[in-house]
Amino acid sequence: MRWDRFFDDLEDQLASEWEAERAALDTEAERLRLSRVMLAERLTLLSARDATPVTASFELLDGATLRAAVTGVGADWVALAPAEGPAGAVVAPFSALVAIGMPHADLLRTARPSPPRSPLADRLTFGFVLRDLVRRRAGVAVHLASGRRLTGTIDRAGADHLDLALHEPGAPRRADAVAGYRLVPFAAVAWIRADEAPNLP
Repeated sequence: MRWDRFFDDLEDQLASEWEAERAALDTEAERLRLSRVMLAERLTLLSARDATPVTASFELLDGATLRAAVTGVGADWVALAPAEGPAGAVVAPFSALVAIGMPHADLLRTARPSPPRSPLADRLTFGFVLRDLVRRRAGVAVHLASGRRLTGTIDRAGADHLDLALHEPGAPRRADAVAGYRLVPFAAVAWIRADEAPNLP
């Protein structure tokens, strides 16, 4: 009888050790998975069409904080729909995001495995989305990392910079309304508010 209990105890101990080892392996696998998660994947989960839209607090390089929902994610930028303020869309390069605040449940949801991103989304750079604004001749407010704001229309968008014709907000871009021109490196841009949303796939 004592031997039966002894073997039962050994089996329980072995099963317990096996569960502990499996849990440790699962935990290590999860740590490894999380170590490979990119910001774009987490932001994509915030913009998931089948989930309730999440309004997060985006702290940006120029010191601004925007309460907004994610509407699109590209290779190196995020499109936001502000919850307050003037109508329009906001586009911010990842490099200008300082911190993103959201409820803990949403934070955990963005860390879950995400469906694979579209190869097209990974090719849509910040320059690509700005070239769409060029085609639309949309008025913009370019918020710089320095805290300054320039308003006008983007005439051209290169690989790492944009050309901006300066004019009053809301005014159409006409030669007689242009007060000057600025060549702005993307690295200096904190965020851009467009009068109309760019076309996102």
